[in-house]
Amino acid sequence: MRLSQAMGIDFSFQQDDMYRRMRRLICFDMDSTLIQTECIDELAARAGVGDQVKAITERAMRGEIDFKESFAERVALLKGLDQSVMREIAENMPITEGVPRLMSVLKRCGYKIAILSGGFTYFGEYLQRLYGIDYVYANELEIDDNGKLTGRYVGEVVDGKRKAELLRLIAQVEKVNLAQTIAVGDGANDLPMISEAGLGIAFHAKPRVVANARQSINTLGLDGVLYFLGFKDSYLGEQGRL
Repeated sequence: MRLSQAMGIDFSFQQDDMYRRMRRLICFDMDSTLIQTECIDELAARAGVGDQVKAITERAMRGEIDFKESFAERVALLKGLDQSVMREIAENMPITEGVPRLMSVLKRCGYKIAILSGGFTYFGEYLQRLYGIDYVYANELEIDDNGKLTGRYVGEVVDGKRKAELLRLIAQVEKVNLAQTIAVGDGANDLPMISEAGLGIAFHAKPRVVANARQSINTLGLDGVLYFLGFKDSYLGEQGRL
């Protein structure tokens, strides 16, 4: 463990039981996990309130303020923004290193894949179409008759507690034991699902998240998750190598 920190090496220490190589469901956070940005920050920049929203986002991800409260504050600042901006942001989202390879291998091996995000449905569904993701649960922005954001959201906020509930619900629907589930995220609102899953992984996460997660990836791309699942490069062939 000391060497891993000194030399920038990721490692995973797991109980070698029947579930280790029999995971079936993997749930990802989206913003700063599957993509290298926070969509609400991108929207805010185009609405001219970037600095205000980014400051609130950072405090929420560090766990300094309640997620629901911070979410309502940030969404309110987006009032009046044209919905067409969302398409432009989606088409230019910076995908995290390793995501295409990871998704390809997971789909080939029959995993069910979910996005459980405190971000927005529009961007989650864009990634769903791109990678064949099975489930997307995120937040829905309210849009008025003129195609403008109202500064409000529709339905229940997907916060940390809700992410953990959704992980359990999807596992139940898919008839998957919780020990066979994986959760991957970077923020404080991901800790409940990371703790709930059979294998919880903090990915390039905030210090508080790394300190509370049983596993973490701090140096590799997101396809490093494959090693945590027991895959080797030799299993995947030339196209699957890092």
